[in-house]
Amino acid sequence: MSLVLQRIEETREALVGALAERNWEAIGELDLACRSCMEDVLSEASVDEAALRDNLEELLGVYKKLLEAATGERQAIANEMSQITQAQNAAKVYHLFG
Repeated sequence: MSLVLQRIEETREALVGALAERNWEAIGELDLACRSCMEDVLSEASVDEAALRDNLEELLGVYKKLLEAATGERQAIANEMSQITQAQNAAKVYHLFG
């Protein structure tokens, strides 16, 4: 396995671990590392195309999971903010008539 393919695999595995822990800071850093790997793949002359395709498909699956998790987290925050706003409005009404 070439060094570039190994780096992609290691980065993918690290992304999976960071996602499991919901470590968004690590995910951001690993995303940058992944982009660097992609640049290296494009500049490398001899890469096993089948292995590269398999690695990239697996990486795509991880990114789909990341997107789903981020969307879920965003929705949970939006719901929480909505509940806070409702509670603040209720508190204002209570103080008006209390």
